[in-house]
Amino acid sequence: MENENTEQENLTQENVNPQFESRLDMSQLRENLQLVKDEIAKVIVGQEKMVEHLLAALLSNGHVLIEGVPGVAKTITAKLLAKTIAVDFSRIQFTPDLMPSDILGTSIFNVKNTEFEFKKGSIFSNFVLIDEINRSPAKTQAALFEVMEERQITMDGTEYKMDEPFLVVATQNPIEHEGTYRLPEAQLDRFLFKIEVGYPDLGQEIQIIKNQHESKLDDKTSVVNSVISAQQLSDYQNLVKEIVVEPQLLEYIAKIIVNTRENQFLYLGASPRASLALLKASKAFAALRGRDFVTPEDIKDSSFAVLRHRVMVSPEREMEGLTADEIIRQILESIEIPR
Repeated sequence: MENENTEQENLTQENVNPQFESRLDMSQLRENLQLVKDEIAKVIVGQEKMVEHLLAALLSNGHVLIEGVPGVAKTITAKLLAKTIAVDFSRIQFTPDLMPSDILGTSIFNVKNTEFEFKKGSIFSNFVLIDEINRSPAKTQAALFEVMEERQITMDGTEYKMDEPFLVVATQNPIEHEGTYRLPEAQLDRFLFKIEVGYPDLGQEIQIIKNQHESKLDDKTSVVNSVISAQQLSDYQNLVKEIVVEPQLLEYIAKIIVNTRENQFLYLGASPRASLALLKASKAFAALRGRDFVTPEDIKDSSFAVLRHRVMVSPEREMEGLTADEIIRQILESIEIPR
């Protein structure tokens, strides 16, 4: 009788705590991305959220816009991330006099063979850092439309494909508006994430000062090593595509996006591109957490960075101080979480 009761209790416990076997091996991905975080942490104090979103963008093969006041490590974090991956890196400083040809390249006449030859611009790299993207006028910003969406440029009727991986990380300052040009909605929509970077807290500020005081290196990036190859990154990106998303979670994503279009506080809702971005981002967050399936938390954690630059607050609500993040939070709270 006692044995029967014990067996019944064991069966009950198994039903309460079922053991799910991972269908995809995410261990190597998670271990190597932790190495990336450790390398970046050699120089950067805090900013874990920015780093996590940058890694999610890498896994999703999506571009990132980082917004924050000067001095909060936007540019250096992007440079350090590029250094942890064995890929080509280029940095473009956007200025008011920058021309599209400076970015994309131009055809130059070769006197020797009497033919025009295409000289590639700085955009031809695996990891492209665009510093202060809103410093250049609309004509220059528009040069990025095709390359960011289709990963190619068309010059003189010829298409030039980008080498994979191809990632654009752009920075901008939200405070200073003199001499800047607002990014059009079509340009913003090409970024997978818009990451907002804040100030460090007191403890982090003390650690930053302490690290600077104790450091004897002029170039702090020299301590960061490459830990992932381009092929490994490509393999991880393909692995993330295989992550399982249940039908009710696909519906959950759709409800979030549709709600932005019907929300009375928003002048502009999110497009279907946002739905696809939220799907890719939630898969990447699941991978970062060592899972081969997406949970509602992955979707919720992705929603702010995916949507905040794709929706527009109505002028009346904006004057009242209501932000896109607050409206997104209200939307997430109003939709029933699938079980």
